[in-house]
Amino acid sequence: MAFEDRYSEQIAEGMVRINNDATEGLPHYLGITFDALLPGRLEATMQVPQSVITPFGTMHGGAMAGYVDHVMGCVLYPLMAKGQWAATTEFKLNYLSAVKGGELKSIATVLSLTKRTAVVRVDVSDGDRLACVAQGTLLITDRGLGTRG
Repeated sequence: MAFEDRYSEQIAEGMVRINNDATEGLPHYLGITFDALLPGRLEATMQVPQSVITPFGTMHGGAMAGYVDHVMGCVLYPLMAKGQWAATTEFKLNYLSAVKGGELKSIATVLSLTKRTAVVRVDVSDGDRLACVAQGTLLITDRGLGTRG
């Protein structure tokens, strides 16, 4: 699906800069870097921090879910109208192989985008192994954070 007609390069560049320069919050804590934010596609990497490794020596599934949710939402911003906000309403993860550390690579792909909803798929690789696949639905709203009504 092509999204070039809805894509804002300026917003994409801003999202990459804000994410990669973060000194706090989830992107900083998990070590998430945006490598490319293209029309309907976000390529990101994550340096798995030791703090999310379980006593069993593997990455906690909740940390993987946080990574997936972050890239799932961010891929939409260059495609939405200024002032809109995306909120995950549901997503499903299939954990395919244990992650023991190092660098993860993800590709978030917009599968469907309407005025009010989007469906996004995320594939996460650990080296040459697929570690996780996910798909979620996001609500697109004109109301920003903290707005009631």
